Amino acid sequence: MRSTTQRPAAARHPVRRSPAHGAPRRGGLGPLASLGLLASILVSLLASSSAPTPLYAIYQARWGFSPITVTVVFGVYAVAVLVALLVFGKISDHVGRRPVLFVALLAQIAAMVVFVTAGGVDALLAARVVQGLSTGAAVGALGAGMLDLDARRGGFLNSFAPTIGTASGALVSGLIVQYLPAPTHLVYYVLLGVFALQALAVTRLKETVSREPGALASMAPEFKLPRSARASVAIAAPVMFAVWALTGLYGALGPALTRTLVHSTSVVWGGLPLFVLAGSAGTAVVLMRNVATRSVMLIGIGSLVVGVTVTLVSIASGAGGAPSVVGFFIGGAISGFGFGSGFQGGIRLVVPQVEPHERAGVLSLLYVVCYVGLGVPAVIGGVLVVHGGGLVQTAREYGIAVIALALVALTGLVLSGRRVEHVAVVRAGTGAASEPACLAETTSQP
Repeated sequence: MRSTTQRPAAARHPVRRSPAHGAPRRGGLGPLASLGLLASILVSLLASSSAPTPLYAIYQARWGFSPITVTVVFGVYAVAVLVALLVFGKISDHVGRRPVLFVALLAQIAAMVVFVTAGGVDALLAARVVQGLSTGAAVGALGAGMLDLDARRGGFLNSFAPTIGTASGALVSGLIVQYLPAPTHLVYYVLLGVFALQALAVTRLKETVSREPGALASMAPEFKLPRSARASVAIAAPVMFAVWALTGLYGALGPALTRTLVHSTSVVWGGLPLFVLAGSAGTAVVLMRNVATRSVMLIGIGSLVVGVTVTLVSIASGAGGAPSVVGFFIGGAISGFGFGSGFQGGIRLVVPQVEPHERAGVLSLLYVVCYVGLGVPAVIGGVLVVHGGGLVQTAREYGIAVIALALVALTGLVLSGRRVEHVAVVRAGTGAASEPACLAETTSQP
């Protein structure tokens, strides 16, 4: 049920508007256009992060590196994102959203140039590092900026845009590589053009927060949560870690696993598993947007467990026959629904508990949890492929670990619900408030 005794933080403390906010500059973007621009940047950043996925087989054949290197290239991006989140995650609360986004987009353009000119693994790693640093610096500013403009639509887009970006990047990259010329260059030229246009559009973006002192101090890495958000983050973090660990499986090992199942070298198959997973996640965000937050998280955990189980059974069913392939993608779609629900539920649980000027920092911390889940298990999986039981066995072990993480998250969610019920009963007997706001059954809609 909804809490009736505590207003969300956004209502208690309005966003610190810039002095010019009440009188928009002539020619500047309106609120709706600004919201669309910010969402499109988030989509583009996540699309560029998944765009190299179908290309790994080409790079591997050309430069002769092992599966461990594939997962290191995948994992180094996650590490770079983590570093940027810890260092730059709160800086837009001090210098504004627009400067951070403009610099991040310029860095993405530089990363695309490095990808185009890459002649070996070192260049590929360098491009992924630049890409990760710029993405990590931007996601907190993007998420907070969308919430500044429209709390409801912004909350929805914070969950929806990353899934659409991840899905479109993997599939479009695969199609370009398979059917168009210059397979290792064209996709990066397209992304470079998109980032250049978005950087120009950011110069027309109206700032939503005023400058505040302390920008340099905010760059000192720290794990600091506002007291109001600690309980909700403790509930959301295991769910978000589990769903992003699954994404790491599909991003790092999915291409090789699919080619093994279908006995095909087509790069389209390399991007298809991640597209199915992320596309289903986007569908879940849309369908679950009006469902109570706690229910969304329970549905997400249940879907994750069922989907991964179906995937494991399909992998074990044989040597890549049609039933295995069909089951693999059905399992991916169910798992993706769990990904979208769990990710959306985590954001919806946490964001209403923090003040507007704390949004970028808290969102960045949530992304830290996500990218640790994305990168660390993927690198471990790559090591196990070479030095453990091979690709299929590693995928099974990885999937079992994801199920275990999901069950841990379920335990925490159930126990938190029991505590809420206990508090509600005790307070009802004393005439006090029924439950804390962070555990109230809230809904979100665009």
